[in-house]
Parts: sequence; structure tokens; C-alpha cells
Amino acid sequence: MPRYKLTLEYDGTPFVGWQRQENGLSVQEVLEAAAASFSGAAATVFGAGRTDAGVHARGQVAHVDIGKAHENDTVRDALNYYLKAHPVSVLAATAVDEAFHARFSATERVYVYRIVARRSPLALDRQRAWHVPVALDAAAMHRAAQQLVGRHDFTSFRAAQCQAKSPVKTLDQLTVEAVGEDITVTARARSFLHSQVRTMVGSLKLVGEGRWSGNDLAGALAAKDRAAAGPNAPPHGLYLQAVRYDAADSAK
Repeated sequence: MPRYKLTLEYDGTPFVGWQRQENGLSVQEVLEAAAASFSGAAATVFGAGRTDAGVHARGQVAHVDIGKAHENDTVRDALNYYLKAHPVSVLAATAVDEAFHARFSATERVYVYRIVARRSPLALDRQRAWHVPVALDAAAMHRAAQQLVGRHDFTSFRAAQCQAKSPVKTLDQLTVEAVGEDITVTARARSFLHSQVRTMVGSLKLVGEGRWSGNDLAGALAAKDRAAAGPNAPPHGLYLQAVRYDAADSAK
């Protein structure tokens, strides 16, 4: 059966998250409904990352099997037609080999977290960034963040409901950059624990406010205890920016 890799953009605000759930509408559910309407048969969509409620995506990747082969652009446009009632857009559809799996074939995931540090409330970026009403020291946040880069036990930055078999992950990048009031945190790794990025950002905010030092952040990591880390940053500032694959997995 023909398989298509889908690159997706979505606003996570109205959804209970990526994964189909009984308590509300999910991104997976509306995509499966669109695929079924297009193909005339039930379809299952597999995503590269299970984003939480309120989390957005600029480059989520999924795959779906469709009973009949179509041109890539036809698949993209047809799915978008059936998705037009929802803030989900298929940016690209690419025919791939049946061995391709959106989740298990991925070699790297990139998340971006947006903070706007200013006194005035947000109007245009409401539900698109974390509004912090005080100035943050982004340079201090960046310096402290480097202590989390590398292979570590990230138990302190892991949600209680995380289903990962091990808390050990290799964080390849964690950078903090500021342009005026806009602060961007970029995290890159093969995979992340549940809520890991949001907990790291919440902890880095404490550094930016001067309430924590870099040593405090290192101590939270070493504690291997969720209670030692900072609070979760809110979901609406988080974006799944990109998912990367080996070249052989990216096209048929």
C-alpha cells in the first residue's frame, strides 16, 4: 500500500494534543478523518512526536498509508481540502518506502520555545509565546543551558507520566538567543522525555530572573528528582520546529 510522509504545520490551541484521545479533538484525529475522506477507507496516521495540548508545530512529520498511489501534490492538496475547518496544514506530501516510519526512522527532533519578556501583555502573540512581564538575562540563561548539553540522566526534567524506558538522553543543542524582548530557546536531540523541553525552559527562566545560578541548574540535573527542577513552561510557547531523517528515509 502506498505510504506518504507528511510535513505538517498546526496551531495546537484547539487540540488536546497530537494523539487521539477520548476527552477532545486531536491533531491525529482530524488528519485521519481527512485521509479517510480522501481515500474512501479508514486510515491511521503516525506522528514523529506526540505534542501536548496547546503545543504548536512548524515541522511535525507523520506518515499515512493510502490505498491508491497519487502524485505527491495531489495528496497534499486533497488532505488540505478536508482539513480546511481546522488550523492544520499539510506543507508537503512525499511518497516513501514502506520501511519509513515517522517516529522510529527519525534521527533528530528540533523544538523551539518562544518567550516575550516585556511588561505589556501580548496581543498578536497571545497563545503563541510565553509572556514573562519582567526582563530576562538571556546571556545568563544560555551559559547555564550548556550544563544540560550532552548525555545525562534527565529524571529532574521528566514528567511523572513519561513512558520512556530510560531517563537518559543525549541533548545535542540547547541555545538561548534574544532579539529585543523576544527570547528563543532551541533544543535539539534524537528524542526527548515527556515535558523535558518545557521543564528545561521553566528552569532557565529562573536563571534569567536571577533567582537561580548556573550551579543551581546543574544541581537540579544532578538531583535526579523532578521536585528539584523548575516549573513547566506553558505549552503555548513550544513549537515542534523540525524532524530530520537520513536521506535514504526521506524519499522513495
